[in-house]
Amino acid sequence: MRHLRVNWATIALTMLVVGLLGVAAGFVWSALAPASRYVLTDTGPQLADLETQSLIEADGWFAVVTGACGLLCGAAAYVLGRRRPVEVLVGLTGGSLLAAYVALLVGRSAKGTVQASAAGGLTTTTSLNVTAHGVLFAWPLLATALFWAVEFVITYRERGR
Repeated sequence: MRHLRVNWATIALTMLVVGLLGVAAGFVWSALAPASRYVLTDTGPQLADLETQSLIEADGWFAVVTGACGLLCGAAAYVLGRRRPVEVLVGLTGGSLLAAYVALLVGRSAKGTVQASAAGGLTTTTSLNVTAHGVLFAWPLLATALFWAVEFVITYRERGR
């Protein structure tokens, strides 16, 4: 029974630590990504510039920031979790999914203020958002991929001796 509690504690601690890193990643994303400008009209918010690339840039910056965090977390998890690799990997996967979602929530709420008003409508800067939802998987994908790649290389070398 004690072994089972230690396993769950390892998973929970790993998830918590990695998940909390999502707060920092969200602030970094909101600092790097450009906000989209919208005009509030009678029909609702409309993009101020229909040819803007800011929506795509926000997705790209989210993928870069969370992908880098995933690589760092994967390397740290492998180094620190050698005695309990399965538990650490499960916690890393769950924590990475949580961290990406937390980064999205923090980054979205970190931007968004009214900048100016005009006769044609109220111009505002919207909070950040991702339009390509697949970028939410950059963190967990790269974290677990790096963990398994390092594990494969080390196991392969040990078997070759």
